[in-house]
Amino acid sequence: MPKNNDMKKKGLKTYTLDEVTDKHIGKKGTPKRDQFENELRLDLIGKAIKQARKERKLTQAQLGGLIGVQKAQISKIENNLADARFETILKVFSALNAKINFNVELENQNLNLT
Repeated sequence: MPKNNDMKKKGLKTYTLDEVTDKHIGKKGTPKRDQFENELRLDLIGKAIKQARKERKLTQAQLGGLIGVQKAQISKIENNLADARFETILKVFSALNAKINFNVELENQNLNLT
């Protein structure tokens, strides 16, 4: 991979991830950007659930059985294919004995819910 200086010599410009996201998704605070960031967070939650489940050597069916949902629901949560109820997400993390933290940002204030 060429170094940044090599790219400048060839007349290529580099962009930050924020610059690319602003251009192709929208600036922070716009509805399209908010939706994108929300979906990204849900995707990360799904990946965290999948990783924790595998580390605990549980199948999706076993995890579903622990919280009273079908295997398909666990699959949908892990793959961000359906909106899951907040209560279900909390049950999943509880069943996995996983510590969760929530960070809520209000205008001009930060709340950290642990």
